[in-house]
Amino acid sequence: MPAHTALRRSARLVIPVLALAVLAGCSTGGTAEPGADSDAEWSFTDDTGTTVTVDHQPERIASYSDYALGLLSNGIEPVALFGRFDVASDERFDDYDISDAAVVGNNYGEIDLEALAETAPDLIVVGIYPTDREGTLDLEGAYYGVADVEQQEQLEKIAPVVAIEVGGKGSDVIESSNALAEALGASEEDIAAAKETYDTAAANLTAAAEESGLEVTQMYADADGVYVNKPKDDPETELYDSLGVNFTDANPDGDFYWDIYSWENAGQMMTGDILLVNVQGFQEKDLLAQPTFASHPALAAGQVYSWNQAALDYASQAAHMDELAEILRTANPL
Repeated sequence: MPAHTALRRSARLVIPVLALAVLAGCSTGGTAEPGADSDAEWSFTDDTGTTVTVDHQPERIASYSDYALGLLSNGIEPVALFGRFDVASDERFDDYDISDAAVVGNNYGEIDLEALAETAPDLIVVGIYPTDREGTLDLEGAYYGVADVEQQEQLEKIAPVVAIEVGGKGSDVIESSNALAEALGASEEDIAAAKETYDTAAANLTAAAEESGLEVTQMYADADGVYVNKPKDDPETELYDSLGVNFTDANPDGDFYWDIYSWENAGQMMTGDILLVNVQGFQEKDLLAQPTFASHPALAAGQVYSWNQAALDYASQAAHMDELAEILRTANPL
């Protein structure tokens, strides 16, 4: 499935999923007891308000890649992974050993159900994105990471499914990820230690943003045009915005999640000093090949960076914030 098709599904917009998605709303959090007896009944209420109950604490977890990273960072090793692009080449997994996990999907919505069933998961973790700024959740449609309702029903025949809401404040999404990890056995001490590293990185990013004063354009581009991320609508950029990063936001009250520009009118968004371009779309050489975009000041200055949104967990975000801080400190105002 093309990147943009997945995002249209999750955001109910007309645009791509930069591996991203769309969000809002408050997390309901989990209700499972961390460290509970593995033979005792286990219950967890996910961000859709759905309570999943099984007769033992789940140990064999299958997960969409974005949420698997949050589990891995907290010591929970999935038995099966599926993602929006090739898991083996997803650099976000570089710090983790996933050699024992079965990769059962390398394109959005393409899940080998038979291979997934062979891993005998106790639980399947996916996401859900609000459809608007009010945080409306479409509970009748398919969750994020899933092709359609029919496929979701097939997943539910294999194992119970829980969803993390990726919307609203980035910090709320991190809390949801932590709640699930803790319910699955992650230690409070490890999560607290990761929080300390995260807090240090957040302070570093705030300092870099204040020092540079640069404008950052986070975007996805393909043959149809340019999609500029709306910082308040995306939990990751909402988080960075709250830490002082200045994102391009030409129409904050306009359409949800994206400002969309055809290649004919792409010049309207040429304000950023830095371009963060989603790894699933056009890269620097592709952008330079677009006559209406090749003169973008950041592109001409070489201040364009491939960007793969990090998972919303403390460890992933600490590394990502340090990366963005370094970009801010080395780029020049234009």
